[in-house]
Amino acid sequence: MNVLDLARPEIRVMQAYSSARMESAGGQLMLNANESAWAPVGDTGQGCNRYPDPQPVALLDALALLYGVRREQLLVGRGSDEAIDLLVRAFCRAGEDAILIQPPTFGMYAVCARIQNAGVVEVPLGDDFALDVDAVLAAVTPAVKLVFVCRPNNPAGQDVSRADIERLAQTLSGRALVVVDEAYVEFADEGSVADLIDQYDNLAVLRTLSKAWALAGARIGSLLASAEVVALLRRIMPPYPLPQPCVDAALIALSGWGQANVRQRLAIVRKQRKLIGEQLSRLPGVREVLPSQANFLTVRFEDADDAGRRLEAAGIVVRDVRRHPRLGDALRITLGTPEENARVIGALKRPLLRGRRTADGAIPGKCA
Repeated sequence: MNVLDLARPEIRVMQAYSSARMESAGGQLMLNANESAWAPVGDTGQGCNRYPDPQPVALLDALALLYGVRREQLLVGRGSDEAIDLLVRAFCRAGEDAILIQPPTFGMYAVCARIQNAGVVEVPLGDDFALDVDAVLAAVTPAVKLVFVCRPNNPAGQDVSRADIERLAQTLSGRALVVVDEAYVEFADEGSVADLIDQYDNLAVLRTLSKAWALAGARIGSLLASAEVVALLRRIMPPYPLPQPCVDAALIALSGWGQANVRQRLAIVRKQRKLIGEQLSRLPGVREVLPSQANFLTVRFEDADDAGRRLEAAGIVVRDVRRHPRLGDALRITLGTPEENARVIGALKRPLLRGRRTADGAIPGKCA
């Protein structure tokens, strides 16, 4: 069975939109796309008056080399969110098909499914937030076309082993596409599973430059999958997903010195993750610091409201994850610079002075 047999039949046969840029190969005088002939004010040679290449070759080559895949196995878009949305729209018929997720997990999988009116099958992570492969496999029905696995998990922080991913892909071959979200994999001890794509055509991997590569504002995400899946998604992808300034920023980040800089910062984050985790675990009022393979620590508090107010009073914003299953007492704290992390520890050590005004008249912990 070909993996495309899992996709919506109407998507497999549809005629894709052909953009003016796709039809302009070899041209010199570009008068086919109704663009302005003049660059905008402040343009520094980026050519922003012209539509960008839908899939820039230089960026594809750099990312393919980085991720260890072939160019035809790579789709680049606006963050991982776009790839998630494209996958759901391509594989799930509204009102008939479904995705499977393991809460607590990244919320966009379910959001994209519900926008498409696809079902959402939930198989909760175990008590230690580990993936229960047997439970996932038991829950896959013929309606489930996509199984999303977040590794390392967001918001809990735990990784999923390569063996578990391979077992899912092997067992679900011909039944469902296994989509592994590796947004945080650069911070983890165990590497990517992208090399398994050649072995399993029903395996897809999501990667991003938003986290380790410090390009959250550029919105560059990638889908790594079989060439057939990539070609299918390109049919329904908007014609110009990548702004030229974002492409330029990504190419700089992926340069030799850019990669050296990332390696240095990754080492700092890993060291801080261990150090700050130990310091947090010793603080009064902290119940548990969940093990993390990402660039954040999810912390259980005896009183998460009080901890949140302490941080807020110090001007520190963290993520309230208490809406997630079994995280009703937790806050997620992104690891910053060593100085920023020290501020977090200091803020949680200080008592909250309720009702007392500071010298400038503000009330600590009170929102403006």
